[in-house]
Amino acid sequence: MTADGTAIPRPGRVDWVDAAKGLCIIFVVMMHSTLGVQNAAGEEGWLGLVVEFARPFRMPDFFMISGLFLALVIDRPWRTYLDRKLVHFAYFYVLWLTIQFAVKAPSMAGEVGWTGVAGQYLLAYVQPFGTLWFIYMLPVMFVITKLLHDRGVPWQVVLAGAALLQIAPISTGSVLIDEFCSRYVYFHAGYVFATRAFAIAAWTRAHATTGILGLITWGVVNGVLVFSGFADLPVVSLLLGTAGALAVIIVSALLTRAGLAGWLAYCGVNSIVIYLAFFFPMAATRIILLKTGVIGDIGTISAIVTAAGVLAPLVLLWLIARFDIGWFLFRRPAWARLEAGPPRRPLPQAAE
Repeated sequence: MTADGTAIPRPGRVDWVDAAKGLCIIFVVMMHSTLGVQNAAGEEGWLGLVVEFARPFRMPDFFMISGLFLALVIDRPWRTYLDRKLVHFAYFYVLWLTIQFAVKAPSMAGEVGWTGVAGQYLLAYVQPFGTLWFIYMLPVMFVITKLLHDRGVPWQVVLAGAALLQIAPISTGSVLIDEFCSRYVYFHAGYVFATRAFAIAAWTRAHATTGILGLITWGVVNGVLVFSGFADLPVVSLLLGTAGALAVIIVSALLTRAGLAGWLAYCGVNSIVIYLAFFFPMAATRIILLKTGVIGDIGTISAIVTAAGVLAPLVLLWLIARFDIGWFLFRRPAWARLEAGPPRRPLPQAAE
């Protein structure tokens, strides 16, 4: 049962959810790739317009999807819950934080010294590091939501409080505090209104023409508000984030209905693989293209860097499966579990 008392099915995989996660992870990689290219080149490209258009809903949708299936597990014993929703993400955060620091340490040491590198590494356990902040934030939201649920706090009160946190101009400098305040309302809405999300997807598949017209209307309104500079205003930001998250659901439902979402769904199924590993191919491709100058258009470079950031982790996953080595990069080993799990369980997903 969801928090509002309605039931959701116990799915294996849901095609439109996987497609929505695929869209989200591609938008995330696109944002980091495009901004990185533009900052390094000192000029903007056409893909920056897409990144800007997606800014109001890119992360809200990711968090909303992350809460969709929470009702299926929130009543589990704390040991089981913490294993799946805290230790699970903690393992990947520590592992990939260490990998990233191992790669960056020599260049960082040249600026801040090895003592400074060690200090930055330790700081990353209280101040989420770089692109890894999402999997740092999710366990916090999962634990807080279960605490509130177990104590019987009405979901209406929690959702209203989360909305006020999003609207309030909170800027403490702490990634943990600031991002929680900005994003928790979407996560909790995904948990509370999961059945509504499934209903919207089902309705869209049955009324494709109306769904497309609604998307066009949303796209125009979102674009006008974003490029007019109003997207970050209090309340407007919350409304755009919510509307954009619903738009992603509708797009995903339409694409799966048309049989065009297979590649997106594959990215969604492996979203944690892409999220954890996209940084390295993204950075390497950006450096190579900018230094060689073989392509002059900044937007095209950004698109290629985005593609590399999405595809290279999937190639790495294929190599791991092909040679049956390196599974620890994307699958928790037995020693990193509070409860025993099967040796060959499906790859864990960041948005489940």
